[in-house]
Amino acid sequence: MVEEHLAKQTSLQVLLQDPRGCEGLAGLVKEQVHVCQREVEAMDEVRGTELAIEECQHQFHSQWWNCSTLQGLQVFGKVAIQGTRESAFIHAIAGAGVAFAVTRACSRGELERCGCDRKVRGVSPEGFQWSGCSDDLPYGITFSQAFVDNPERSRGASSSRTLMKLHNNEAGRKALLAHMKVECKCHGMLGSCEVRTCWKVMPPFRKVGNVLKEKFVGATEVYPKRVGSHKLLVPKSSCFKPYTAHDLVYLLASPDFCYWDTLRRAFGTSGRQCNQSSAAMDGCELLCCGRGFRTTQAEVVERCSCEFCWCCTIKCKQCRHLMEVHRCC
Repeated sequence: MVEEHLAKQTSLQVLLQDPRGCEGLAGLVKEQVHVCQREVEAMDEVRGTELAIEECQHQFHSQWWNCSTLQGLQVFGKVAIQGTRESAFIHAIAGAGVAFAVTRACSRGELERCGCDRKVRGVSPEGFQWSGCSDDLPYGITFSQAFVDNPERSRGASSSRTLMKLHNNEAGRKALLAHMKVECKCHGMLGSCEVRTCWKVMPPFRKVGNVLKEKFVGATEVYPKRVGSHKLLVPKSSCFKPYTAHDLVYLLASPDFCYWDTLRRAFGTSGRQCNQSSAAMDGCELLCCGRGFRTTQAEVVERCSCEFCWCCTIKCKQCRHLMEVHRCC
């Protein structure tokens, strides 16, 4: 934790001491540089949103597309699979990730411009007292909108892909907002809970990822339609249900992620580890797209023969054994 704190201080000092520090950050466009210069403190939280990439890779680890498109790229940079269902998820999880990281830093007292949400006060209809430190999600959402959305808005909202990105960015933030929860503490003699004080907290980011994965599965294919002076995205088929502000939308069919496609950054599944005994998506038959798989042996080191020693440690031996590893051809 000390090393992490010192590293964070150092990175902030570089930005604060060098007026061109924000301009030197890879992957930022002009509008994002302006936000960086106004909100230098929060930029460590923005750069810390690897949690969005990590969550994406967790949600799709056993799929043909496993979020590898983001490896080595800026999460806000140009995604080669633009317009697809996958890019819809990327924009949603990134919009939510920035809001989540900045809000978390606010609650921890790491940023000067924000802290707890002081607007949550008084007595609730349920009869408990709002108190404590509620997560200031409105601040995090406002920051996310400024940092993630402004580059798109500056290009004009007439582009179909711009409309799609802005919609999905906001859908990600709404998934975070819709799953805020209430935490409470009881006060009174012998735990009688005569008075209950409560505050609002964000859900774990894994919950947000789970919600957005469901939205990904049920995403709506849309096309641009001119309505008066405005361009709108409408469902491509009359069989599709009208989408809401919480749903994900996409414009283009996904590429074939089974095979390598450098142009579209589809890396294929060759070399991916699969589960020979599974009939699900992580199984060798499906994940390898019917191409077959190779089996090798790998040495695994595990703790074994653990014993409890009085008092109070556990001592274990290290056991080595061979296991079969299956990888797609």
